Amino acid sequence: MEESLTHKSDKRAVVLDTSAFLAGYDPFSIAEEQYTVPMVKKEIRENSMAWVRFKMAVENGKLKVRTPERIFVDKMEASAAFVGDVFFLSEVDLQVLALALELKMCGYSSVIATDDYSIQNVANQVGVKFTPLATFGIRFRLQWIRYCPACHRRYQADYKSRRCEVCGTELKRKPIEKKAT
Repeated sequence: MEESLTHKSDKRAVVLDTSAFLAGYDPFSIAEEQYTVPMVKKEIRENSMAWVRFKMAVENGKLKVRTPERIFVDKMEASAAFVGDVFFLSEVDLQVLALALELKMCGYSSVIATDDYSIQNVANQVGVKFTPLATFGIRFRLQWIRYCPACHRRYQADYKSRRCEVCGTELKRKPIEKKAT
């Protein structure tokens, strides 16, 4: 069941990533509106405690499931490419980020509940708040560059291949810029 958005003012929304459920997050523990994307359910193992919490929260109206508008997904892909996290985010991750941005644009004070460092990095880049659950979270926003550990050739963070075009070695990444969050 998909929820529609109306413009809200001074309303807080928590957007839940799969990692929130896997970390034991209980949607019944807070009063704020809570959202997630349909693909999160597919990442939770059926009949696990996380799956039961997810299912009960949706059935009781505590958790709203919504697919973000494509324009917001595109913005998140561009932001992830800019900071170099595009290869480390799944479609689910991009949708969670996009939904948080869409809610923010609708007047919500949105926050993503996630332990995924790449989601946190991109959220920080676009001004969306996040809260870690089982980790300390990121302390710095990183901008990455990809490189070949064999021949040391450098590639832009959004380079499409996972392998070096010169020697064929699998690329790695390292930070080129670090900003406080």
